[in-house]
Amino acid sequence: MIELNNRQKINKSKIRVGRGIGSGKGKTSGRGVKGQKSRSGVAIKSFEGGQMPLYRRLPKRGFNSIKRESIAVLNLEKIQSLIDKKTIDTKSVLNSSSLKKLKLINKNSNKLKILGTGVIKDKINIEADLASKSALEKLEKAGGSIQLKK
Repeated sequence: MIELNNRQKINKSKIRVGRGIGSGKGKTSGRGVKGQKSRSGVAIKSFEGGQMPLYRRLPKRGFNSIKRESIAVLNLEKIQSLIDKKTIDTKSVLNSSSLKKLKLINKNSNKLKILGTGVIKDKINIEADLASKSALEKLEKAGGSIQLKK
């Protein structure tokens, strides 16, 4: 005769600890004998038995300034790819507010910096806070202009 359900049980019942010696998890419920870890309500996070814990052995590093301004960075190759995809219009002025509306830069960024990686073929007017020398040269060569805010 063929047995239809010969698979292993999928929903195994939870082991009920502390329910008699015959259960295999009785008396101390698998917690060993005495000591802090056998008691309830104990969480010994990152305690290494008195050894200096890892988080205290490693040196402190870094510092996050409160005054630091977040600067959105945009390369010329990215601008060119956006022009090719017709996401941005070459006739209008490209500035941080228009880029934020199109969700191309983070809305929390305070300044916009144009960097000169890649080539730009189209003539475009950009309004930014900062720009690299190579970006300025490449934009002027393409016939575009960049206005730097003071």
